Parts: sequence; C-alpha cells; structure tokens
Amino acid sequence: MPRLPWSEIDTVLLDMDGTLLDLHFDNHFWMEYLPQRYAEHHGVSRELADAELLPLFRDNAGQLNWYCTDFWSRELKLSIRDLKREVAHLIALRPEAERFLGALREAGKRVALITNAHRDSLSLKMERVQLASWFDRLISSHDYGFPKEDQQFWHALQADFGFDPARSLFIDDSLPILRSAGRYGVAHLLAVREPDSRKGPKDTEEFAAVDSYRPLIEDLQTP
Repeated sequence: MPRLPWSEIDTVLLDMDGTLLDLHFDNHFWMEYLPQRYAEHHGVSRELADAELLPLFRDNAGQLNWYCTDFWSRELKLSIRDLKREVAHLIALRPEAERFLGALREAGKRVALITNAHRDSLSLKMERVQLASWFDRLISSHDYGFPKEDQQFWHALQADFGFDPARSLFIDDSLPILRSAGRYGVAHLLAVREPDSRKGPKDTEEFAAVDSYRPLIEDLQTP
C-alpha cells in the first residue's frame, strides 16, 4: 500500500462493516443464522429456506432495501432486529481499528462513519464496540434515502456534512462503493484486503488495500 499524503487530507470517511468491524458477523448472520431461523419459524427445511431467500438477496443487492432491517422484517415476517441481538456477541472490531481512530483524532482530521447499515444495526454495533465518540458524525445512507452505490448519496452527504472530495480519504471494503466515491471525485480511496477474518484476503482489483491499520497509524504519528 502506498503512503498517503496526510498533509493533503482533511476529512476521513470510513465504512463500518468489513472496514472497522469484522464482516464475519454480517456474513454469518445473513448466510447462516437468518436462513436457519427462517426455516424454523416457517416450518420448512434449511434447503427450502435457502431456495426462497437467495433469490430475494440477489434481487435486492446494492439497493437500499438490502440494508434495511424494516424491509427484511416485513418481507420475511421475522424481527431482524431481535435476531441480530441473538448473535450480537459476534460483533467485533478489526485489529487496530480503534487505535487508527485515535490517531486520526490526534492528527486533527475530521472523521465521519458512513454506512449503508440501517440505524437499528448501527445502534446495535455502536452499543457493542463503543466507537461513536471517535467520530464527528455517524451517517447511515438511510438518512438520505440512497445507498452509497448511488451518486445521489454523495450529493446528499456533501449537502449535509460539507467536505472537499479532493482532500478526503474514503476506506470501504466494497469495490462498487469505492468506484461510486471515485466517480464523485473523492481523491484518496482504499479498499480492505480481508474484511471477513474467516474468509481470507480478496482481490481488490484497481484499488490499493489496507492489510493492517498499523502503517496508517505510524504515518499519521510521524512528523
């Protein structure tokens, strides 16, 4: 990963799931725990549950509904909020994430969490990992009505938070979202090499990637 020109970066925009938090919780919840509880609730086999759920997941991927607990609760006739609480012990920080936030604060950077997660999920996760105090703002794409994949999200973020894209860094584990930020003009973009600690590294294609926050912390702390 190339060194960042920190003197040219005023604002740092950070994704939550897979970037600051281990994506294992979300992958386990959506691909394992929810299908099992859906099967139990509706009295069907796990195989049938997967056959019913996977097309729904595919149809809504990348749209705001994909990230909306209210939508899935209605669609599946289950309380997604309550089910997430049942496995909330799996919510965990990625290594060095909180130290990185502390280093950003010490360096005087303006820092916002920007997530596609619904406010319910955001609240649950902040309750578990208690990172909220490190941020100037906690922003859910549901506040704006557009996911980060959509250019309208970035226009709404600009109107609400006011930042200079040319002097901003954005870190996210989603390549389509990073491309969306790049189209908007965010100058410094980093992907995450291993968002889920149980799945190993992934190809981040055209993007430089964070393997560890330690080099970023060291650069921030070097005069």
